[in-house]
Amino acid sequence: MLLAVVLLGPSAWGQVTSNSPENAAVKQDNPGSRVDTRPLQTFYLRNATQPNDANEITVAVRNLLSPQVKIYLVPSQNALMMRATPEELAQAQKIINDLDRPKKTYRLTFTISEMDSGKRIGVQHFAMIATSGQRTVAKQGSRVPIVMGSTTDGSSVQYLDIGLNFDATMSENSNGAMLRAKVEQTNVAEERSGVGPQDPVVRQTILESTSFLQAGKPLVLGSMDIPGSTRHLDVDVVMEPIG
Repeated sequence: MLLAVVLLGPSAWGQVTSNSPENAAVKQDNPGSRVDTRPLQTFYLRNATQPNDANEITVAVRNLLSPQVKIYLVPSQNALMMRATPEELAQAQKIINDLDRPKKTYRLTFTISEMDSGKRIGVQHFAMIATSGQRTVAKQGSRVPIVMGSTTDGSSVQYLDIGLNFDATMSENSNGAMLRAKVEQTNVAEERSGVGPQDPVVRQTILESTSFLQAGKPLVLGSMDIPGSTRHLDVDVVMEPIG
């Protein structure tokens, strides 16, 4: 008895390839595990006022939770959108509550004492409100015009800030605060530069330091000599928490 075996090609069997329309229809009708059914929740940041603050919180949440958690930062809304399990969302809420805290505010009072031969001949006080982690700038003085180029060809005029400039950044810690301060003094000398008859000579003294402050305790930042004289300026600062 003879048995005949007939081999049928793909077209005879109606084989469906991965790129065929039939297979695409199957994928659409049965997406399966590709649909993420985990809940989506939005967390609004109330105290992260700087873009870097929101970025740091996003990185912390992403690193502390499972890699499968989907996190998106929406800077325009100051919010985090997250898709995760209910347990992971609860963990994220706790992390955000711990990190998104109100920033402390301080009053910084700089005292500039003008000294001559060991005697105090003048005192000035400059106060500013500083928030932890943010930069605060205060200026007092005049703006001196500087002509760029010839005065007959319509050249532009630029201005120099002459006087005292204060630049401070606070960083709080458990025992006080770290202060990065820059105090700059500029003045116009009596002599003129050799570049042009209208160009002044500007003298500049800069005091820059990083110091640890405790509330209510004055700290001497340093001294600045006054060019062309026997006088100098002693600079100290005191920090007071607000609220």
